Amino acid sequence: MKRVLVILIAAIVIGYIILSANYFRDSSLNRECTGFEVEIKDSLKTQFVTAAEVETLVKKHDLYPVGKSFKDINTLAIRDTIMANRLVESANVFITSKGSVMATVQQREPVLRVISENKGSFYIDKDRKIMPVASSFSVYVPVATGDIEEEFAKNELYDFAMFLNNNSDWDAWIEQIVVNDENDVELIPRAGNFRIIMGSLEDYPTKLNKFVRFVDGGLNVLGWNRYSEINLKFDNQVVCTLK
Repeated sequence: MKRVLVILIAAIVIGYIILSANYFRDSSLNRECTGFEVEIKDSLKTQFVTAAEVETLVKKHDLYPVGKSFKDINTLAIRDTIMANRLVESANVFITSKGSVMATVQQREPVLRVISENKGSFYIDKDRKIMPVASSFSVYVPVATGDIEEEFAKNELYDFAMFLNNNSDWDAWIEQIVVNDENDVELIPRAGNFRIIMGSLEDYPTKLNKFVRFVDGGLNVLGWNRYSEINLKFDNQVVCTLK
């Protein structure tokens, strides 16, 4: 008898919990959304996307949640609409305990700016993907110009740009990367009126180390304005062109 009583009490408690949960769920769904908040996760670093732009985009697709019952709000559709912006890497949309809808947005992170004679201007992001240029904001990353195909930009140039990003001295010293139709590379430094001829980007750390040794033993002695070109294409030597 005692066991039956325990089972009966347990069933009543479970039933109460289920009924309460359904009641509060239905009550929550009938509540009206009081706000739409947008958080751009990395806004101090880059500003490709703003909270105002996200809000405008959501309104344009008639998904703005404020004033709607939560049962009529499709957070997944809001997320997909935000993700349609090619400058956005990820987004999360959820209902808060305060009765509002929150959207957190992560922007894409560029590592290289490409200005191609054939493909126009674009970024390569940290995932080796093409990223459009935002008219309202630009970011300081290595710049490559010339006859550049997208595949070369996403592979060899990406690797070289990451090397520059990870070596602050080189990143600050190289102003521009110039690519010709054979994918040979020239570097334009910020200091000195000359070009550094790299040739292919194969084994570029060795070539750059060779240039550093030449600076220490040559340019610092002979002067930085003596040559128009410094060629690093050849093994175990540096070939210079006088002005």
